[in-house]
Amino acid sequence: MKYLIKGLDCPVCKNDLIKHKDKILGLLKIYSTGDDIILESENSLSGSDVLSGVSNHLKHIGHNHDIKIYDEYTIFLKGLTCANCAQKIESETKKLQGVDDANFDFSTEKYNISLVPGTDREMVFKSVDDIVRKFEPGVEVRETLEEKKNKNFNIAKHKNEIIKFVAILALLVVNINLNIDNNIKIVIYLALYLIVGFDVLKSAVTNILSGEIFDEEFLMSIASIGAIVVGEYPEAVAVMLFYQIGEMFEDIALEKSRNSISEALSLKPDYANLLIGDEVVAVDPQEVKLGDIIFVKPGEKVPLDGVVLSGGGLVDTSAITGESIPQYIEEGMKIISGCVNKEALLKVRVESTYDNTTISKIVDLVENANTRKAPIEKFITKFAKVYTPIVVLLAVIITTIPPIFGILEFKEALFRACTFLVISCPCALVISVPLGMFAGIGSASKAGIFVKGGNYLEALSELSDIVFDKTGTITEGVFKVAEINTASSISEDELLRLAAIGEKNSTHPIARAIASGAHNLDTSAEILDFLEVAGKGVSYKLNGSLILVGNKKLLTENNIEMPLTNDSLGVRVYVAKDDEYLGEIIVSDKLKENIEVDLRELENKGITLTMLSGDTEKNVSEVAKKVGIKNYFGGLLPAEKVSKLEDVLKNAKKKVAFVGDGVNDAPVLALADVGIAMGAIGSDYAIEASDIVLMTDEISKISQGIKISSETKKIIYQNIIFALGIKVLILILGAFGMATMWAAVFADVGVTIIAVINSMRALKIKA
Repeated sequence: MKYLIKGLDCPVCKNDLIKHKDKILGLLKIYSTGDDIILESENSLSGSDVLSGVSNHLKHIGHNHDIKIYDEYTIFLKGLTCANCAQKIESETKKLQGVDDANFDFSTEKYNISLVPGTDREMVFKSVDDIVRKFEPGVEVRETLEEKKNKNFNIAKHKNEIIKFVAILALLVVNINLNIDNNIKIVIYLALYLIVGFDVLKSAVTNILSGEIFDEEFLMSIASIGAIVVGEYPEAVAVMLFYQIGEMFEDIALEKSRNSISEALSLKPDYANLLIGDEVVAVDPQEVKLGDIIFVKPGEKVPLDGVVLSGGGLVDTSAITGESIPQYIEEGMKIISGCVNKEALLKVRVESTYDNTTISKIVDLVENANTRKAPIEKFITKFAKVYTPIVVLLAVIITTIPPIFGILEFKEALFRACTFLVISCPCALVISVPLGMFAGIGSASKAGIFVKGGNYLEALSELSDIVFDKTGTITEGVFKVAEINTASSISEDELLRLAAIGEKNSTHPIARAIASGAHNLDTSAEILDFLEVAGKGVSYKLNGSLILVGNKKLLTENNIEMPLTNDSLGVRVYVAKDDEYLGEIIVSDKLKENIEVDLRELENKGITLTMLSGDTEKNVSEVAKKVGIKNYFGGLLPAEKVSKLEDVLKNAKKKVAFVGDGVNDAPVLALADVGIAMGAIGSDYAIEASDIVLMTDEISKISQGIKISSETKKIIYQNIIFALGIKVLILILGAFGMATMWAAVFADVGVTIIAVINSMRALKIKA
């Protein structure tokens, strides 16, 4: 079962839930969706059980939130392409008992409905089916969407429509120029009108009977019937014909955008070659467990994240990272799901279950991106609801007032009003804005920048401040032993060996660096009384001697004096034996390649840069100087990072982004206006808490994302200005009798087609 939790806007609590989901009985999966979070649980758990489990778990934090839980019910509306109709379906669905919210995603045809726990799903499904048949009888309401989408657009699907429209247009042109009896011409016009417009007329009547008046079918029907009444038969046919052509173009544009998302969804692996005993069996990737061995043949997709045990060669990672150059993989290296093995047979030890794989997370990101609408999308939706009734009212005024005062004859006033109605249809705005935003998200995903919603894509171009974590973000996050300084007759290898014996079982990055540095030394000695001292280091007994491995505090507490050390940059790990100081090991990280150039590019966009880190003030200062960041703070605990980010948010001119990769970054990622996580090496918690994921961990991707955001917004505003500008101009001309019905058709259908084509340019933005 899937549940939506609202009211939990606290980053600390969100992070705690994500981090400790295993402690909540029956909870299988949890991820953030902006202000809300989604939970997936065992089917046996009710909504109240889940809410109780979450509330009880969060008691240890001491926060008191008014949390509400909703049953997330997803069905599919197959074939729904009308944005205006989708809004009506959503509006009617929200009126149903037990429904809190409803949102249709054009890109995946998913209809996500938030239900009060206990609401009968079957009843809701039937009610939605009735609502859809009321507004869009040709749309299928389904529990599942079984068939796969075609990767390439197939024009044959619209072949019959195109033949029909071409034939009607040809007959219309011929009839206009035929020198025959006028009554026969009128009969031909009416026949063409009914052939092309019957479905629209039928839909308009159905909607009127159900109380829905101000929609495009009503506008087109009234306008075309009015044209017939005043004797403008060719215009009446043209209104219906070009309206239908415009609808077809909308369908084509949506199919293309849906095909672009299917490219991401097609990355889902169909099977995994699992080693069972001495046999290799193709199984569902969800059946594979941690530690299992799988084989990936040349040409196959990597189904799960893991480590290569044997084999090596080139792997195509372009679908995940956006980078066209294949990556060379060899024994001991990590490999991520969704990549395509190009050369040799790979033997892989699985290191993540299917739900936690890279590709599963990407699919979740892509499928749910359109549920979080940008402010401009929400504005257009509200605007269209107000705009259309106002224009209809003006049309009524034009029809009635001028004839009453003798300014116009009724026939002329009616024709102008009909022209007004044709122009007023808001299709160009309603469809092109969300289509442009989705195309922008698709363009970003091709570059390895996965955006969780249109609101975050829009926010990228509005950043005034970016706050960075240091390790794994500015630096590579890969620590190595840089220096060994001994203080006695002990050798460097022996000092490193003693340190590695104590650190070899730790997952801390510094400990792993020491263990890795001692990989060719014998660290298999038997030890006693091993103790890990939080925040200080470890102690153990070896051959009767007490060995201390840790920071300065650990040795000071044991009354061991240390000599003054040099100014080498890095983390110092001190080693002592009984009361004797043996020496120090300096572990350091290195800056990411081209980081200075990438940061200067952001500053050139007028963005203020700040760095926060849990590392020592000295190390943070050194890194900040090297990369040219003037604002920096070191020695911060996770809560202190949150406090510093709150200060930045208060003083920022616009929006603030935080860029991080670690577990302790999750609270600040959730708190920032835009949380950006490093996807390749970032922790699961950081990725879940973020709004944007960079799959190559390159800071340059942020500049690319800003460019895509800016270009997408530019395209959307071009559409808004163009559509409204043309409509207002022809509305004014139409009111004064200076615009024909043909001009009105262009203001509606022509503008819609141009706006839709312009929106699709966002798919081609080059980062």
